[in-house]
Amino acid sequence: MWTIHQFPLCPFSRKVRILLREKGVPFALQRLDPWKADDGFFDMNHAGRVPVVEETEKGIVLSDSTAICEYFEETVDKAPMINGSALNRAEIRRLVALFEENLFGDVTMPMLHERMKKRLVLREPPDSRIIREAMKLAHAHLDYLDWLLDHRAWLAGPQMSLADITAAAQLSVADYLGGIDWKDHEPTRDWYAAFKSRPSFGPLLADKMDVIQPSAHYAQLDD
Repeated sequence: MWTIHQFPLCPFSRKVRILLREKGVPFALQRLDPWKADDGFFDMNHAGRVPVVEETEKGIVLSDSTAICEYFEETVDKAPMINGSALNRAEIRRLVALFEENLFGDVTMPMLHERMKKRLVLREPPDSRIIREAMKLAHAHLDYLDWLLDHRAWLAGPQMSLADITAAAQLSVADYLGGIDWKDHEPTRDWYAAFKSRPSFGPLLADKMDVIQPSAHYAQLDD
């Protein structure tokens, strides 16, 4: 069986978890707090970041969420998530990169730093100015998601894809930390509510940090 070395509020770990469940690949979870990574973990991933996926019987160790997802796309036929024509597959990859660079950098990462890392690791108060700026930028990203969903059945085209998984994983972490205001973003809110109802996503809603509780609507399937 595969083991995913992951952190509950890591959006890249969440992306891999959703993908593997959509594909029906069984796995176990091994929690790793990134700030506690030891030499053994650095041997698996020299970047020192989660997720890392391991299959000990086959001697396989995979790191980097994009490389991991591409591996399972190539080796598991069920539920292709980089799908459609060559043009559509390029669009999926474009959106995955956009969400993991811009959405993560503008919204998810600042929320993680201010509302998680400062509390658990640095023992510092959050900077409300940075949080407000992240929430402001979140509206701009949601506007773009609204536009995509006004023109497509799913974010990248007519079928669910890795673009949807990636966006949902990023938004789920920001939403857990109270960084998303869904008002005036009905297309994205409805898409996300439907995504939360998928069996592949349900286990994420049960993830709880010891001292950081999720926003009030985080686990509600109609929000």
